Amino acid sequence: MPYIGLWSRLRDFRRERLHELAERGEVVRASLMRFTLQLFTAADYAELRADLQPALTRNLIAFVGKRIEGLDREPVLATARAALEERPLTFAELRELLAERFPEWDTPALALLVRSELPLVQVAGDPRWGWPATPAYELAAERVAPAKGPHELIRRYLAAFGPAKTADVQAWSGLSGLRPSVKELAPELVSYRDEQGKELLDLPGAPLPDPDTPAPPLFLPELDNAILSHADRSRMVPDEHRKKVFLTAGRVRATFLLDGFVAGTWKIEDGSSLVVEPFGRLTKPDRTALGEEAERLLRFVAEETAGWVRFD
Repeated sequence: MPYIGLWSRLRDFRRERLHELAERGEVVRASLMRFTLQLFTAADYAELRADLQPALTRNLIAFVGKRIEGLDREPVLATARAALEERPLTFAELRELLAERFPEWDTPALALLVRSELPLVQVAGDPRWGWPATPAYELAAERVAPAKGPHELIRRYLAAFGPAKTADVQAWSGLSGLRPSVKELAPELVSYRDEQGKELLDLPGAPLPDPDTPAPPLFLPELDNAILSHADRSRMVPDEHRKKVFLTAGRVRATFLLDGFVAGTWKIEDGSSLVVEPFGRLTKPDRTALGEEAERLLRFVAEETAGWVRFD
């Protein structure tokens, strides 16, 4: 949920502002890193899409490769492209079109091919949450730039999540084989060592807080990038709690952080109640701070509707 992720990170975030940007097409929601839905500026999506295409194609083959083996892909993509140039389509409508034109092939696999290989973005329209539960898709309005190589992607990752290793960039982007590119870029970066003596790289001048800097409680939505953007998941999620966060079928629960680590999960019940589920006993100061932040989040989600916070 991009609204909650932004609310947790930005002071005085207003949902109306994001909705305005989405309606004007300046912000888009699309599948890219790890084949999952992400939020981008339209310019960033156009710039990064081609460099991330190999990861999308590799995921496509992993999911449905055998079901489209021997397929001439271009007629399928041309059919979808022509239809989407006429008007936005939901994936139900797209599957209906593909089933009619290519009845001998697996329709869901063809739809996944289109999602992987064409620059599709969701059409905004829900005034509360920006994008409806069953959205229509359209071709990105901004022309996708040619691939430039992974250096810019590596810099983008480090700006958000550094210091880090090559494996972390690969986990975030879904790309493989980035070690030579990281090595090429290394002279422009700053090098550190982690507790095990392994090299970590970061951008010059990037902030590096003192280890004793307090980290306030933070609520994150499902599938948040902070949880998914490290090869070593224990950087955010203690090993003993991993199965409580990473569920089957690619689901990642909404979590909260204490001192920078996942310390529990949370959920909304009945649209107006926020249930906090800590992994262990909380200190009194942590419980107080967490409860105050949970009440702020509930007011944002429920839009001032009466509700309550419950600790389970």
